[in-house]
Amino acid sequence: MPSNVQMRSVGDFKYYVGISSLTQVASRDDRVCVLNILGGESSDVTPVSHAYSGGNVVCGTAPGKGGSVLETPIGNIPVYNNVRDALAAGHRFNCGVVYLPPSAARDGVAELIRVNPDLRKIFIITEKIAVHDAREIRAMGQHNGIDIFGANGLGVADSWNQVRIGGALGGDKPGDSLKPGSVAIFSNSGGFSTTIAQYLRMAGWGTTTVISSGKDVYIHYAAPEFAFALANDARSKAAVLYCEPGGYYEYDAHFTKPVVACVVGRWKSKLTRAVGHAGAMAGGNDDAQAKERWFMEKFGVDGIFSPENPVCSAKGAVVTNIAHIPAALTAVMRKNATMPDFAPEGSLALKPWFGSDEGLDLPEALRIPVVEAIEPYGEQIAILNTQIGGVVPRQSMKDASGASQMDAKTQVTSLHGTSMLTAATLPLESNVALALVHDAGGENDRKLIAPTIAAYINLHGKPELVAAQASREAGNAPNAVLAAAAAIVGPKRQQAAREALRSIIERFHAAGLGNEFGASLSDSFDIAKVDASGLNLTGDKPDAQAERLLAGVKARGARSVFLRWLASQPGHPTEAAALAAICATLAWGPLSRKRISRATAESFPWWLQLFGTLIGASADASKHEAGAFCGIDDAKLLGELSLGETAFAALLGQLPSEGDLFAFQTLVGLLLTNGPGAISAQGAKGAVSSDGPEQPDRVQLNKALVGFLSHTGYAHGGNGYEGIAYLCEQFKGSGLTDPAAAEHGVDLKALATRAVEQYAQYKAAKKGSGSLDIAKLPGVNHPVFKDKPVNYDPREVFIGKLFEQRGETNVFHQFYRALVQQLFDAGVSRNVYCVNIDAVIAALLLKMLWQPLNAGRIGERELETAAFTIFLYPRMLGCAAEADDHLNRGRNMDTRTPASQCRFVA
Repeated sequence: MPSNVQMRSVGDFKYYVGISSLTQVASRDDRVCVLNILGGESSDVTPVSHAYSGGNVVCGTAPGKGGSVLETPIGNIPVYNNVRDALAAGHRFNCGVVYLPPSAARDGVAELIRVNPDLRKIFIITEKIAVHDAREIRAMGQHNGIDIFGANGLGVADSWNQVRIGGALGGDKPGDSLKPGSVAIFSNSGGFSTTIAQYLRMAGWGTTTVISSGKDVYIHYAAPEFAFALANDARSKAAVLYCEPGGYYEYDAHFTKPVVACVVGRWKSKLTRAVGHAGAMAGGNDDAQAKERWFMEKFGVDGIFSPENPVCSAKGAVVTNIAHIPAALTAVMRKNATMPDFAPEGSLALKPWFGSDEGLDLPEALRIPVVEAIEPYGEQIAILNTQIGGVVPRQSMKDASGASQMDAKTQVTSLHGTSMLTAATLPLESNVALALVHDAGGENDRKLIAPTIAAYINLHGKPELVAAQASREAGNAPNAVLAAAAAIVGPKRQQAAREALRSIIERFHAAGLGNEFGASLSDSFDIAKVDASGLNLTGDKPDAQAERLLAGVKARGARSVFLRWLASQPGHPTEAAALAAICATLAWGPLSRKRISRATAESFPWWLQLFGTLIGASADASKHEAGAFCGIDDAKLLGELSLGETAFAALLGQLPSEGDLFAFQTLVGLLLTNGPGAISAQGAKGAVSSDGPEQPDRVQLNKALVGFLSHTGYAHGGNGYEGIAYLCEQFKGSGLTDPAAAEHGVDLKALATRAVEQYAQYKAAKKGSGSLDIAKLPGVNHPVFKDKPVNYDPREVFIGKLFEQRGETNVFHQFYRALVQQLFDAGVSRNVYCVNIDAVIAALLLKMLWQPLNAGRIGERELETAAFTIFLYPRMLGCAAEADDHLNRGRNMDTRTPASQCRFVA
C-alpha cells in the first residue's frame, strides 16, 4: 500500500486499529495465505483449520518447494516459492499467517505487506522474535493499516462462524471445544485458550471469538483492542481473560461488559529475568499481584474468587486457577440476570478410568472413585485390566539403572527407592525381597523366603558342590568358586517351577483373586474357583524336596492361599509346584499392583535357587552332609533359623551371637548396591544384554550372576580385608580379648598416635627418596568428602549412631575415629581425613572374627576369604536387581568403546 495513504483508526485509539467488532476478527469471508506452510507445525495444523473453516486457506509459501501441495481433508492447498508468485497465479487473500523462524518473521511480514494491497490481518505464530524486529513489524502494520495478532500466539477462532485462522485453537477437533455461545476469550496462552473453552462448555457456556494474543514482548493486538471490539459485538455478553505478568495492556483496557480475569504467575515476581513467554518480564510493577489489583479495582471487588470465597460483582471477578473460571463466570452473570447458554455438559474434574490405591492410607477426599471410560478407551482398559503385572518401556540402559541410584552429595545409594542406610537395619530376608519384589515386604514374606532359600543351601551330593569344591581346591578366589556353582544352575533346573508359576498366576487371576494387600494370604478366597485342569503339579509318590520346603514354611507359620490350594489337590505336590506356590505368594501383591512384571515374577524360582546355591557353595564341602549343613540339622535350617543366621554359619562355620548377627545384617544392607556404575553391576547387566533382554526366554539369570562374579575381585571385598589387615597390625600385642567389651583396656589414643607417627615417617621417607607412590591408609579419606572444614562419611555416622543406640561397643571402629582425629591434629596431610564406609566394614568384620582369629581357628587366608565373601552375599542381591531391571526395561547394549577413544600405551 502506498506510504502516502492516510489511515484512520476506529474508536479513540491514538494508533491504528482496523477491527471494530469481534465479528471481524475471523469470518467466513476471510482468505488466508500461510508462510512456511510445509513446516512441521503448520503442515499438521493448517489442514485442520482449512477443513473446519470450509476451505479458507487459498495458498501457502515454502521457498524452494514451489509447485508442491499440502494435502487436506477437503482438497490440496497449492504451495509457491514466495507471496508474489502466489499472487501472480491469481490467488487473492486478506490474511497472512506467519510460521517462519524468529530470524525470518520480520521479512515474512514485510513481504506480505509490500506485495499485497488487499492485506488486512496478519497472525504471527512465531515465538521469541527479537524486540528490534517486533518494533519494525509494529511500524509496518501501523503504517499500512494492518491489524497484527501475536506474536507467539495460536491465532484466532470464531465459534459462530466456524472459522479458525493460524494455530491450533480447539486442537484436532475444534468443534468439540468451540461450541457457539456468548463468551469471548482473550488469552496470553494458546494452549489455555482451548482449555478455558472446554471448561466453559462443561459448565454450559459457549464461545463467540477466541483470541490467542501470544506473550512475546510486544502483544500487537492486546487487551485494549480486545475490550473495544468486545463492546461492539452483540453476540458476546461477557469475556474471559487469561493474563500473565508483564506489560500494562490490561491496565489500559476499558471493559463495558462483565469479565472474569484469570491472573497467573505470582512466582515470576521472584525472578530477575524473562522466563517462558518472553513478555513475562520480572522486576517491574506489572507482576501478577499488580494485575490482580488492577482487575479488583476495575470490578470493585476486594479479593480473589474461589468456590470457598465467591467474591465477585456484576462487573466481574478475579481468579488464579483456571478451574474456577466457569463458577466465577456463572456467579458474575447471575448478578447480571443472565443464565448459561445451554445445559451443563459435564465436569472436567479428575475422573480416573483406572487406579490403584491399595495399601495407601489416603483421606477420603483423595480416594477418587474410578469411573467407566468412554469408548474406545473403555474396551482398551478392559483388556488392560485382564493383564497382571507391569510393563516398562524399553530404552538404552548403558550407564543407567531403574533399580539403583546414588546421591552424589552423600554417596548413599538406594535400591528401588530404599536407602542402603535403611537396608542396613533390615534382616537378610527383607533385602532379598527388596531386590526381587522392589519392596522389603513383611513378616510373612520373610517366613517364606528363609526356608525357600535354605532348601537350596545344602548341596550334599550335588554337582554344584563338586564344581565349587574343585574350584576352591585349585586356589581360586571366592568369586570364582561361586561362579563355578552358579554356572550349573541353568534354566532347566527350575523350568518346571517357572512354568507352574506362570499357570498358577494366570488361573488365580482368572478366578478373581484380588489385588489388595494380603490377597495372597486370604483365608476367605474360594479356592474351588481356580481351574486346576491340565496342571501337572502333583505325583503319586512324595517328593523329598517339596516336603522339605513345605515343612519349613509350615514350621514358621507362613500363610499362602496358593499353598492352601495346592494342598487341596489330589496326590503329592512336586518340588516345582511347591516352589511355584511360594513364589506366587511373594509376587502376587506387587504383580497385581503392576509394581513388577510377569517376567520378574516368573524368575523368582530361579533367583531363589541361585541365592541358596551361592550361599551354600561359599562353605567348604565338609560342611555339607546328608540332612545337615555346618552341623545344623535340616529341620532347624528350614524351620527355625533366619536367613542371616544360616548365611553367617556358611561364612564362618558357626551360628552367630545376637550382636554378631546384627553386625552381619548391617553389613549386608550397607553393601547391597554401589549404584549403577559399579563394575560388578555392569557385569550382571552386560550378561543380560548379551542374551537379548527383549526376548526374556533367552536370558539366563545364572549367567548374569556369573557376570557379576567375574567382574568382582579382591579390590571390592578387598577394601574390607585391607582394613582388617591394618587393624590386626595395629592391635598386635595390645592384649585385646573382646572387641565388644566397653572396658577393653586398650589406650586407643596412644595406639592412634603411634600409627600416625609411623605413617608420617613413612611418607617422609618416600618423599625423601623421590617416590610419589605413597600407599594410603585403608578406611580413611574419601574423594567425595575431602577438603571440607567438617569432613565425614554419612554412612559411617549412621552406623556409629545405630550401634550407640544399641549400647554396643566396637573397639576397632573407635580406633578408626581416634586415628582420623590424630591425623588431623598432627597435620600429616593437607586433606581432612574421615572414617569412611570401608573402615566400618573392616571394623564390623574383625569384631566377628577376632576371637576365632586369636584362638587359631582361622588364619590370614580364611580372614581374607571371609572379608571377600561377605561382600559377595549382598552384592549378588543388588546385581540381581540390576539384571532384572535390564531384563524388563533394557535394550541390547553396544558396550564397545569407539576406536577414537582407545589408545596404545607404551
